[in-house]
Amino acid sequence: MQRIPRRLSVTSLAFAASVLLAACGQHPAATSNPKPAVLEKIAGSNVSKVILTEQGAKRIDLRTEPIRVQDGGPAMPYAAIVYDKVGDTWVYTAAEPLTFVRQSISVGAIKGDVALLKDGPAPGTQVVTVGVAELYGVEFGAGH
Repeated sequence: MQRIPRRLSVTSLAFAASVLLAACGQHPAATSNPKPAVLEKIAGSNVSKVILTEQGAKRIDLRTEPIRVQDGGPAMPYAAIVYDKVGDTWVYTAAEPLTFVRQSISVGAIKGDVALLKDGPAPGTQVVTVGVAELYGVEFGAGH
């Protein structure tokens, strides 16, 4: 079994998110001075949607790329992966414009800067490649 290196610590994720947010709690479009990001709980799960304003997305230079097929299976940039505190692997998928949902993945192998997936989103799904740490920090309360 190939050991996958840890890329981002929980502390660095929290710091990155604090740069994005001073606080959150209401839908970004609800006021004339919206927060850069808010959370919306997904019923029946422990995952929340992270909804960014256009300003929030620009602030973190948000970038996405589609999952593609490589070596006969789904592949994506390694930069899209976030490791939680127990070592589980996740990506943020684009549920709709400026709305992102954390999804569990299983990595089969790492080839350079490409992660080959055993399980995860289907090819064509957009995953966040820049701004991952900030989304994770927002979801888990940095800046509140």
